[in-house]
Amino acid sequence: MDRLDAMRLYTRVVERRSFTLAAQDLRLPRSTATDAVRQIEARLGVRLLQRTTRVVSPTHDGEAYYQRCLAILADVEAAEESFGDVKPRGPLRIDVHGTLLRRLLVPSLPKFLAQYPDLQLHIGEGDRLVDLVREGVDCVIRAGDLRDSSMIARQIATMDEMTVASPAYLRKHGTPHGIADLSGHRMIGFVSSATGHVLPLEFMVKGRRETLTLPVSITLTGSETSIELARLGLGLVQTPRYHVEADLKAGRLVEVLAKFPPSSTLLSVLYPQSRGLSPRVRVFIDWVTGMFPHGKVRAPQRVTP
Repeated sequence: MDRLDAMRLYTRVVERRSFTLAAQDLRLPRSTATDAVRQIEARLGVRLLQRTTRVVSPTHDGEAYYQRCLAILADVEAAEESFGDVKPRGPLRIDVHGTLLRRLLVPSLPKFLAQYPDLQLHIGEGDRLVDLVREGVDCVIRAGDLRDSSMIARQIATMDEMTVASPAYLRKHGTPHGIADLSGHRMIGFVSSATGHVLPLEFMVKGRRETLTLPVSITLTGSETSIELARLGLGLVQTPRYHVEADLKAGRLVEVLAKFPPSSTLLSVLYPQSRGLSPRVRVFIDWVTGMFPHGKVRAPQRVTP
């Protein structure tokens, strides 16, 4: 293993706090990872890592070497990127909410991987704000107002939100035409992964944001399930428009209170400050941003062969 590859391996061990996980990320045997770090320590004459039965952590010298490795690797990647024929390669770990992944990203992934065949893409599905460095994730795509000073956030699009219900629900409870008409209605309780509390319904009324919590029979944490429960007539739900366009066209769901929509939701990609924007992450962000040329998330159009 050459020195640059050894540096890449060492930074991954520090970030993952594990030889085993770092080796898995880079598709290497664990023994190769441990031998490589031992060789670095022997060459430098210092101990870089503190090893326990549960976790691996950098020593003071190890942290200093980690920061130098990051800078060197970033310079090398930038130098290689300056030549047009050199394309990013190696592992790229991302994390995306499952609904967004399946409905918008997956259909275009074959074209992305054909353009960058030397990338090895690993995709996690979730909506929590993962510890990117500790979990070895290069970037995440998240919706909402994200305030985390440890990460760099780049807005890539906005999602129009709407309030929907099933025709059967509206026949039973009536169709509301104003916020005051919501008395006697029910909502499907979506629990925030950040707070653990049910999110209230939100409405924009004359430029002001108003919130309202209605009675609930069911609370949950999955957006796909909340839409299915809305189809079954169990309450009102607020969701990105792209998520339910097919249901609206088929008549399974109906938009209500269109004059008082929820505020739009930001869609952002986040990556750690410590790593900077590597060529692998940059091409992924450029690709995702290019999917929303007008800055709006819309359901993809089906193309008939």
